[in-house]
Amino acid sequence: MTLDKILIATTIWLVCTILVYKRVGIENIKSSYKMWFTKEYWTDYNIVEFASWFTKAIIIVPGLIFNIQLWWLYFFTLITSLTLIWASNKKLLPTLVAFNTLWAWISFMVLVQNLL
Repeated sequence: MTLDKILIATTIWLVCTILVYKRVGIENIKSSYKMWFTKEYWTDYNIVEFASWFTKAIIIVPGLIFNIQLWWLYFFTLITSLTLIWASNKKLLPTLVAFNTLWAWISFMVLVQNLL
């Protein structure tokens, strides 16, 4: 991806995000982000959820934008995805269960591809 394309995509993303944030309410968004800095937020489930999304982002961003695959990180996404399915009794949402089931399969596919 060229620098121009990165700048265009980032600009469009920023405009769209600002519009959505304004619709939801900037104060609501700030309150949401502030939860990260409270002790009460960091329950076992939220720690696993944060680790899972963070690890997936570390894999997705370099892969989609720079075509760099950090295949060994799939060990972490496999663990966190399976853990999130187990922990989903707190937030038993079908999208959460389905997405993490799919991601566990993707993790196995990439790991087997690179290890065998």
